[in-house]
Amino acid sequence: MNIISHTVNEVQIGEVTSEGLIIETAEDGLDLLGNLYYQGFDSIIIHEENIAPSFFDLKTGIAGEILQKFSNYRMRLAIIGDFEKYPGKSIRDFIYESNKGGRVNFLESVGEALERLSKV
Repeated sequence: MNIISHTVNEVQIGEVTSEGLIIETAEDGLDLLGNLYYQGFDSIIIHEENIAPSFFDLKTGIAGEILQKFSNYRMRLAIIGDFEKYPGKSIRDFIYESNKGGRVNFLESVGEALERLSKV
């Protein structure tokens, strides 16, 4: 796992990259959050391919549990990827509502994520 540090408008954003899965369980998400939180990052960018597919199956509860932790710690998160491959209405509604709230964003590019996460 690598962390690329971005500073935009004085906001510290950590972009997490890896060749494999980083988040497979809710505990993995909490570990990542804690790790970057204590390194001084305000926000995190993670790529969809580094998250287990079970995250996007809302019945597992993994997404809700992880996103609740991010909310509790007031850490913003952007997940970058192509979410069209998840056809269910519930996941589409979840993505839509998350993007409206601003704490968790599902976006198409790192540039888009940097712009969104750097707004205070």
